[in-house]
Amino acid sequence: MPKAARAYWKGFLRLSLVTIGVEIYNAVESKAEISFRQIHKPSGKRVNYEKVVAGVGKIDSKDIVKGYEVDKDTYVTLDPEEIDAVKLESKKTIDLVQFVDAKDIDYRYFERPYFVTPSDELSGEGYVVIREALRKTGKVGLAQITISGREWLVAIAPLEDGLVMEMLRYNEELRQPADFFDEVPGTKPDREMVDLAVQLIGKKSGAFKPEKFEDHYQAALKALVQDKLKGRKIVAHEADRPKGGNIVDLMEALKRSVGGAPDKPPASKPAASKSKSTRGSKKRA
Repeated sequence: MPKAARAYWKGFLRLSLVTIGVEIYNAVESKAEISFRQIHKPSGKRVNYEKVVAGVGKIDSKDIVKGYEVDKDTYVTLDPEEIDAVKLESKKTIDLVQFVDAKDIDYRYFERPYFVTPSDELSGEGYVVIREALRKTGKVGLAQITISGREWLVAIAPLEDGLVMEMLRYNEELRQPADFFDEVPGTKPDREMVDLAVQLIGKKSGAFKPEKFEDHYQAALKALVQDKLKGRKIVAHEADRPKGGNIVDLMEALKRSVGGAPDKPPASKPAASKSKSTRGSKKRA
């Protein structure tokens, strides 16, 4: 356990009559991303903001309440006491009420992962029993947990030697795919082209190894900060980015990809009949 790790939540995990003490830790390293602050360039000091209202000017924080917009520029205001009155009592138990196949959860529902650990030695035995039962059945346990007055939907699943809790979005939080995919062509694709695409996917398939992928933007930002600290002058340059091409023949592009040709679209062909030089270049390709 990292020395700096601080439990996000402490309570109990319950499977029917089995209850064990657990602690929950954030599984995401937020410090991995570079964040910026707005700075006043002449003085080098951080920019602060004052709360103002149009036509009124600067206001006092004690006069601010929360409001829900019901129409344009029309709000229902709520006092802190009214909001506190509907907050749920903070339960200290994650009650696993249903189990589903992990593959049946649409990945759009997953929001944020947390590590679940046993709180003490006495809880260790029950903890590993639940972990192995979930692993053996291929199931994840669904529950609801109350944190800071809000109720979250969560999924508990095995992860290496322990358990992970994934915060899930509620159904009403998701937009309907049909609203965005209504212009996707409804025609049936060419079977041979689909088979070629399947071959290409198989050729490029492998185990998921996230460490092989790097956030090049974050790496460039970190390098930029270091260069600036050393007093180097930063010169903007044209980034070497892939550019979209005009794929005239999709079948040809698929065949070239499966055949091991360079991953770039074929050059656009002229509308006129093929010349000898064109045919010759195609043979060489």
